[in-house]
Amino acid sequence: MGALRESIIKVGGVMKASAICGVSQRAIYKWLTAEALPRTEYTGETDYAVRLAAAAAERGNPFDAAWLLAEAAPKKSVA
Repeated sequence: MGALRESIIKVGGVMKASAICGVSQRAIYKWLTAEALPRTEYTGETDYAVRLAAAAAERGNPFDAAWLLAEAAPKKSVA
């Protein structure tokens, strides 16, 4: 299981993750398909990993936001 999928399960699923991050469920499914957080997470425009980690900790399923950022980085494509 990928880190992103595991993180989303730890917060309670796609519906909960979308509410936590303030994005649509479709956006979460796109992340899962890409197996990566969006680019904005790595440019400092968003803080989804921190939000997800905090919500998971509240549910008793903690993980480190830095771990998620490292594991769910977008894949570089060869042009």
